[in-house]
Amino acid sequence: MKHNTLLIDACIVVLGALLFISGIGGVRLFDWDEINFAESAREMVLTGDWFNVQINFESFWEKPPLFIWMQALSMKVFGVGEFAARFPNAIMGIITLLVLFHIGKKTEDTRFGLLWAGLYAISFLPFFYFKSGIIDPWFNIFIFLGIYFFSRYTDPSAGGLRMRHAALSGLFMGLAILTKGPVAFLIFCLTFFFWLCFRKFRLSFRWKDVAVYFFALALAGGAWFIALAASGHADVIKDFIDYQIRLFETKDAGHGGFLLYHFVILLFGVTPASFFALSAFRRKALQGEEESRCAGLFRWMMTSFWVVLILFTIVRTKIVHYSSFCYFPITFLGAWAAARMMDGKLRFRGWQGGLLIGTAAFFGLGLTALTLFDSFKDRIAPMVHDPFAVSCMEASSEWKGFEPFVGALLVAATIWFCVSFGRRKQLRSFIVLAAGNLLFAMTAILCAVPEVEKYSQASAVDFYIERQGEDCYVQPAYFKSYAQYFYTLRKPENRCDDFEWLSRGPIDKPCYFVVKDIPEKVEQLRADVPDAEFLYRRSGFQFFVRKQPAEQQDAAEDDAQQGKVE
Repeated sequence: MKHNTLLIDACIVVLGALLFISGIGGVRLFDWDEINFAESAREMVLTGDWFNVQINFESFWEKPPLFIWMQALSMKVFGVGEFAARFPNAIMGIITLLVLFHIGKKTEDTRFGLLWAGLYAISFLPFFYFKSGIIDPWFNIFIFLGIYFFSRYTDPSAGGLRMRHAALSGLFMGLAILTKGPVAFLIFCLTFFFWLCFRKFRLSFRWKDVAVYFFALALAGGAWFIALAASGHADVIKDFIDYQIRLFETKDAGHGGFLLYHFVILLFGVTPASFFALSAFRRKALQGEEESRCAGLFRWMMTSFWVVLILFTIVRTKIVHYSSFCYFPITFLGAWAAARMMDGKLRFRGWQGGLLIGTAAFFGLGLTALTLFDSFKDRIAPMVHDPFAVSCMEASSEWKGFEPFVGALLVAATIWFCVSFGRRKQLRSFIVLAAGNLLFAMTAILCAVPEVEKYSQASAVDFYIERQGEDCYVQPAYFKSYAQYFYTLRKPENRCDDFEWLSRGPIDKPCYFVVKDIPEKVEQLRADVPDAEFLYRRSGFQFFVRKQPAEQQDAAEDDAQQGKVE
């Protein structure tokens, strides 16, 4: 049995490496979160300041440093780039599958562990997140492990391991706080509170276990904040807390959304696991296994799912990854339902098959439509009222030609699964479904995303890359971006972002302006920077340069000449 487990572990590591590491350096970072964190890591490496998180070489108080440290270490090994920025999450993908397999095996059996890890790996959004450079894969696994070990603490069969479980729960919750902030502890506290409510506040505990829990929590999660305060950076802590509060009260960074935003994202983004999981939401789902270890974890997963979903439904800022912790309970519930379907205790319903096939068809047709976009974009453009979007459509893509067939294979694999799953061919059915989903996901990452990028940020990023090594300023006009920092490899001496000085002041080096190709914005730039020279326009953006005033340039040349004479 031990040898079988080691073999499964080895297979998970190899498969995880193939799935999550391959291609992560072939797609450029997308703006906001990916570039934000990568830039903080780059500046950490460049300045050698591993204590303070920075953006544009100024304190950045929105995130704690743990994930930034991981990216910075990766960049020290692999160099600055997309691969290094995403490598920590690729490794976390492998770790997550191993963790889920072993917890599933311990909770029920080997089959359940494989189902849980497998459903997590093949569901679309979890798969994409492990090939990204955002914080959430690490943040979520720490919260999950904090809740899991606390569930083990509350298990009557824990015996002499209770203090160990309390310490591990506190440790992982502290690491979650050090990764993204105190919202991790809020999620834990709310989950624990509602779990207690369902238990009618019956809980056996020891005060020394409580002390151990909070000691581990404070040691892992509070050390950096204490060090900040001790070093005279208490203002960073205040700004950090203010930012967390603002996320609840406002649509931060323009990320608003409709009330049921996260319900829709999780239902159709975590397919196929989500459609299996729907069977777990029936009344008396645990009938006949109320006292099993799996039933105990079931209650914690169900509680944490609703806590996170409702919490971020209330939060006015709507971003896809805010509810990404729910990938753990959804895939657990999906594996729980699938295992009972395989045992004949639950039925795989026709409506579940219809949802699976319909969603697969939607994704498959969407990929096909993307490959044909250049053929019919001229017909779409007159119907689009956003001039920036119309300008972006001027880009052209280069598809390999096989992508529509991958979409068709996804649909075919899903149909085959739905037809054969109830005919005692469950293992073969899941293998076919997994192959179809993973082939589609890999094609989307490696082939579709680079082509889609050409219609969004590619021309601006290309311009930034061309500025690498040039002593200049680069300034986006009237829109916020982090791309100019990372892709110009900005140095501290070029960090000025004072638009008024860059547009009219006595600048000491050329300043390049990037403006979205919107007539009103372009005219505004021409008015604000009257001596800016137009360079060119390309798919969504226009590019200008303001050179040094003549007297400044002459003085700079004189200084340079004087330096040579001396």
